[in-house]
Amino acid sequence: MKSYRKELWFHASRRRQLMHITPEIEACLRESGIREGLILINAMHITASVFVNDNETGLHADFEAWLEKLAPEKPYAQYAHNVAEDNADAHLKRTIMGREAVIAITDGKLDLGPWERVFYGEFDGKRKKRVLVKIIGE
Repeated sequence: MKSYRKELWFHASRRRQLMHITPEIEACLRESGIREGLILINAMHITASVFVNDNETGLHADFEAWLEKLAPEKPYAQYAHNVAEDNADAHLKRTIMGREAVIAITDGKLDLGPWERVFYGEFDGKRKKRVLVKIIGE
């Protein structure tokens, strides 16, 4: 069995941003040479997420509105965490959206459904953060 590991770095220009990263993940898969196995993609920061869903802008706007209702950014004083920081909402949003995605690899390709794509969700951005890509298989 072969193993591949790579860190991808992203820089969100806004505090909250969803980034379509399927092309970067497919490039890692090609680079690995693995044809059958599993790929793990996980956010290495506690205010960021990796998830699989549809690449549709209306849905992305719905995610933003829904997350903001569940864990509004302001007022900052509503959160006990926000003593030295102002990002408690980002921690909660990450918990809702999830830490990682695991996807099957079949015949050298991501085994995704017809509309499924991989996304990096940033909830406390404006700085560089990394995503781990780990692939195991043959």
